[in-house]
Amino acid sequence: MDPLAWLYARQSQLTLGLERIRALLARLGHPEEAYSVALVGGTNGKGTVARALAAILEEAGLEVGLYTSPHLVAFSERIQVRGKPIPEGTLLALLEEVRPHAEALGASFFEAATALALLHFAQEGVEFAVLEVGLGGRLDATNAAEPALSVVTNIGHDHLEVLGPTLKDVAREKAGIFRGGTPALTAAKGEGLAALKAEARARGTPLWVLGEDFQVEGVEALPEGLAFTLRLERTGEALRLAARLLGPHQAENLALAALAGRFLGASWEAVEAGLRQAENPGRLQHLAHGGGELLLDGAHNPEGAQALKEALRFHGLLPAAFVLAFSRDKDHAAMAEALRGLGPVVLTRYASPRSQDPRALLPLFPGAQVEEDPMRALERALGLADRVVVAGSLYLVGEVLRGLKGLPPEERWQ
Repeated sequence: MDPLAWLYARQSQLTLGLERIRALLARLGHPEEAYSVALVGGTNGKGTVARALAAILEEAGLEVGLYTSPHLVAFSERIQVRGKPIPEGTLLALLEEVRPHAEALGASFFEAATALALLHFAQEGVEFAVLEVGLGGRLDATNAAEPALSVVTNIGHDHLEVLGPTLKDVAREKAGIFRGGTPALTAAKGEGLAALKAEARARGTPLWVLGEDFQVEGVEALPEGLAFTLRLERTGEALRLAARLLGPHQAENLALAALAGRFLGASWEAVEAGLRQAENPGRLQHLAHGGGELLLDGAHNPEGAQALKEALRFHGLLPAAFVLAFSRDKDHAAMAEALRGLGPVVLTRYASPRSQDPRALLPLFPGAQVEEDPMRALERALGLADRVVVAGSLYLVGEVLRGLKGLPPEERWQ
């Protein structure tokens, strides 16, 4: 079996726990010990923080590895060194190296992928690796690495069936990436923040909190991004920063990345330059297509849908038509509450059993159209408005991006 096909065949296996990944890394010579690591967890925004932090550290002159998930078009996007995806030949060779050990241990798709990334970083001689946590934190495969810094972006209503049932439970799982004596940052609020603080105290983790230890002020929409002021309460420092990302919610994520970069030794100049370079495909990604305008956003839970609505209003990107697909295990009603009424809707599905039947969503979107094929749904939406927002799942965004490149759909679970 083709090595990548072998890996994809393990997608339906969802296992949490550190025993298999630790054993797998031991068989591979503990590559995670060859460099320093930052762990970035949270419900929403962790991909933005991870990518922005990697860009900052690169501007600071470090050799940086970046591990994110899921990918949009190609698996190689998940594993990057110096801002470049892993070459296909290297990926296939590493898969052949990892495969027998993964099979012997019964490792899951994400465990094997994580081990592959950590091994690649060691072989490339990176000095620092930024790892986006996959699910939760305490039992996630990335947590087999010992972090020099941990970030928990926020605590929201996602994966409650695995991490919950309450936000307090979710927060405890996310706080599993904290370490005693190792700094951590968060932008969490309310019940989630209270639980994170309790976990930090129990572990002896120094925790910096947005809204208490540092502030985001003066968020401003720019023609192709946003600007904000980051203020540090403990030192009185304040710096105006800008990035090419859309949405006022991104200011908090970028502030976390900026402060994380400072904790890890980057200068303010490197922070400024890194944020200017930072990109995050699939998060209000702007494209031209068919004489119209596309905005691709992976909002896939209630908080993400609400942030999308606020971003569209903040940047004056309404009216628009919407192409939406949701995963079966999400809170469809809460997501629909955030997005309903913003414009005409075409409901579709992505190529996976995880995708909800679009007809089952019709009661939540009165008057919506249904088109099973995402690319035909996109064309139908472009007939309704010159601007189309594709949202509801990163898997849908990835399938549309593949379609725009002339590539076939890719069945996705993780």
